[in-house]
Amino acid sequence: MNSEMLRKIIEGAIMAAGKPVDIARLETLFEESECPPRDQIRAALEEIQADCQERGFELVQVASGYRFQVRQQLSDWVNRLWEEKPKRYSRAMLETLALIAYRQPLTRGDIEAVRGVAVSSDIIKSLQERDWVRIVGHRDVPGRPALYATTKQFLDYFNIKSLEYLPTLGDIKDFSELDPDLELALAAVPAEMPSAANDDLTVDDNADFELNQQQDGSEEVTSNQPIDTEQTNNSADNSVASDE
Repeated sequence: MNSEMLRKIIEGAIMAAGKPVDIARLETLFEESECPPRDQIRAALEEIQADCQERGFELVQVASGYRFQVRQQLSDWVNRLWEEKPKRYSRAMLETLALIAYRQPLTRGDIEAVRGVAVSSDIIKSLQERDWVRIVGHRDVPGRPALYATTKQFLDYFNIKSLEYLPTLGDIKDFSELDPDLELALAAVPAEMPSAANDDLTVDDNADFELNQQQDGSEEVTSNQPIDTEQTNNSADNSVASDE
């Protein structure tokens, strides 16, 4: 198969999918006898990315695969296609999500110990309903509290390929406005609160927790944008569950 046809097939598949498509899924588009090698598929993806340089959209790789999305700098105009305003999340939810993302896996009690206040059940429920957070196991202590970690959907929403590409705390715009003490707690070596990763962990049968949630494994990151808590995600999937 020539490279031009391969590129068109990949472009069409990613456009039609409506969600990120990884290389393994792209391989299923072809009969076994005509399936191109992965290096050729990656080369085609790189060519598509190059072709999008001067366009209003781009091909990016996130945790679940590749997708087309509107460029971030155009969001002010494109968002006017929808009457509803960009979702704004509460301070408590953002702080809870940040702690889980940077210190995972950890329990609700760990979060409360850092924040100094009780964590609302509605916040945890809302994060789970958005598929940003999931239970990956239980700590082996009395009561067996659930351990929470982020998901690929969380990474996809914030345009992050894997957890190792999480922006540094200094790159995140609004942490100092939310709570300076929280920023210090996240940045500091967790001396007061033992790292949950070192605790005795009973993993659920259906859990598949990996700190590196990257799908394809060997590609270089193509998009490493800092989390912007006030922007909507400019992906093809613009629907997000409404706030609790």
